[in-house]
Amino acid sequence: MVSQLIWIIVVGIVLGGLAQLILPGRRTIPFWLTILLGIAGALVGNIIASIIGVRHTSGVDWIRHLLQIGAAIVLIVVVSPIWSARTERKS
Repeated sequence: MVSQLIWIIVVGIVLGGLAQLILPGRRTIPFWLTILLGIAGALVGNIIASIIGVRHTSGVDWIRHLLQIGAAIVLIVVVSPIWSARTERKS
């Protein structure tokens, strides 16, 4: 249980970080939100991979990983302006 939680956090850090690096410009979301969006991207990517039948393949699951990164990118693009507007309103 604890090791799964650690892996989920590691995946969130990696996917969120990759998504932030791929996106042009600077995002103003906090690191913890990047991790959560990376985790959500991994889950969404796995669901999409299952639906199209590429979740489990022989070798490295490149398509699944690309779907995960793509989902994390979409989530960051959608959430960043919402977060920015929310923090500007508080100020």
